[in-house]
Amino acid sequence: MSERRIMFVFPGQGSQYRGIGSDICAEFPLARDTYAEASEALGYDMARLSFEDPAGEIGLTRYTQPVLLTHGIACLRVFRQLVGKPVVPVLAAGHSLGEYTALVAAGSLGFADALRLVRRRGELMGEHGEGGMLALGLDVAAARAVADRHYCQVASINLPEQTVVGGREADLEALAAEMAETHPRKRAVRLATEGAFHTYLMVEAARRFRETLDATDFAAPAMGVLSNYTASVHDAGAGAIRTRLFFQLFNPVDWVGCLATAMEQGITHLVEFGGGIGSGEGPADKRPNLESIVRKTLKGAGYEAQYAAAINSATLRAAAEQFAG
Repeated sequence: MSERRIMFVFPGQGSQYRGIGSDICAEFPLARDTYAEASEALGYDMARLSFEDPAGEIGLTRYTQPVLLTHGIACLRVFRQLVGKPVVPVLAAGHSLGEYTALVAAGSLGFADALRLVRRRGELMGEHGEGGMLALGLDVAAARAVADRHYCQVASINLPEQTVVGGREADLEALAAEMAETHPRKRAVRLATEGAFHTYLMVEAARRFRETLDATDFAAPAMGVLSNYTASVHDAGAGAIRTRLFFQLFNPVDWVGCLATAMEQGITHLVEFGGGIGSGEGPADKRPNLESIVRKTLKGAGYEAQYAAAINSATLRAAAEQFAG
């Protein structure tokens, strides 16, 4: 293991689904304990919400974020238990909400504190959210140029040639119309969100969120945790971590920059924990949310690294077997 330079990654919104976590809780007592911890911290039944979603709430930001954080930490804990010996990453990173899960993984943020923090974050993003988001098949410079003409803003730099922008509804419609004329082969794809996250339309949510951030304890991370806002490793001080999480709410998620930092640090192995995407209904049918954009970015840079998923029972066992050797 000494030659491995490992990075843990955690997905954000869009990787939730009804039934998430049901398989690992059926199989692993440690996962059930994690869901019980979440229920106690939040005051509602996290397992029922995640497995059954009886009221159709899992897609609401205030619930999505705790659901994904719980699943990510449950997968991480089970993975560590299955490996049976320390797996020591040099970096952890998460996409948007996933940055909070990464801070929990690094020991900077307590699990219960993180759950309460992201619940409040999700509440504010939903309550004060406005507008929406579009994924454009453009690099960040081209996306910024077209967004600026329509009072929109770059919200996430997912790939060198895929940038998400956010803005008010009428502004997004005007932007999409321009894209249809000037870039007919590059569709503007609407994302299912409750607002224009990571743009100026989140400033009021961030102002209100600061109070909760300031009241939350952060310890020095035990590994490097990448900031979506700076694309560099978080400083160890609690104040610096808080400010970067504050700015993250209304500034772009620089995921391409985070991966560039990972490559600079010589990462050889990446493991993605939690979430899942795909048309299949159950956990076994899902695939990892971040894998495709990570692989494409690394390939484009001519960089090789191994990728493992730990998002359901089968992938957890396969990933643990890989790292136990």
